[in-house]
Amino acid sequence: MRGYSQCAKSLYHNVKSQVVRSITQVIEASKKHWVSEIECSRNIFWEGKWQRVDGVAQQLKADHPESFRHKRVRCRNGKTREIWAFSKTVRLRKYGRKRLVIVHETEDLSDSPRFLLTDALHWDASRVFATWSYRWPCEIFHEFSKQLVGFESAQLRKEEAVKRHFCLSCVAQSILQDTSCSGRKSERLKFAQNDEPTVGQKLYSLTRESVQQLVEFVHVLFNQGQSVEQVMECIMPG
Repeated sequence: MRGYSQCAKSLYHNVKSQVVRSITQVIEASKKHWVSEIECSRNIFWEGKWQRVDGVAQQLKADHPESFRHKRVRCRNGKTREIWAFSKTVRLRKYGRKRLVIVHETEDLSDSPRFLLTDALHWDASRVFATWSYRWPCEIFHEFSKQLVGFESAQLRKEEAVKRHFCLSCVAQSILQDTSCSGRKSERLKFAQNDEPTVGQKLYSLTRESVQQLVEFVHVLFNQGQSVEQVMECIMPG
C-alpha cells in the first residue's frame, strides 16, 4: 500500500483491462486522471475516418516506423523498461478527445502492440506507461484486501463507516506484509523451492501472537488473585 500512495495522490489508475465510460466519468468528476488499456478493435477517428486502432498501428509500423520513439521508462519499484511508443491525441466515440499511446517492447516492432488510453492530454508516452505499470500491483492489492483482510466482508451503510473499514483493511494488509513468519510450511508444498513466507504462514504468526498476548494477560489477572468471573468480565464485559 505504501508503494502506491504517491501514485494515488495525483491520479486514479484504472485496473480494468477494458476502459468503462461510467467509471472514467466518476474519476474525471473527482478531478483525477486515469490510464487504461483498450482492446485492439476499438475505433478511433484517424485521417478523416473511423478506423480500428490495431489497423492504425499496422499502418504506422509499415509506413512510419520512426514515429515509435525509443524511451527508457522508470516504472514501479525503480525498475527501468525500454519501450518504443507512439503517442497522439485522438477522438473516440462516447469518450471524446483522449491521448492514445501505442507501445512496443521490441526495437523491430515485431511484438504485439499494447494500446493505452488516458484523459491526461498533456502526458507523454513515458508517464502514461509508467502509470500503467501500477496496474497489476493495484489489482493484486485489491484482490488481497477483499479475500484476506476483510474488505469484502464489510456490511456497512454509512460513508464514514465504509471509509474507516477501508483504512483498517489497508492497515491490516500492511501489517500482514511486514510481519515476521514462524509458521511451518504445508507438507503439500514441500516441492516449492521458495523461501518467501506464504500468506498462510504470516496469518498463523499473527494469530499465534494475538493468542499469546491474551494468555499472558489472563495469567497476570490470575496472579493478581482475580476470579474466573472477574477475568471474563475483563475479556468480555457483560
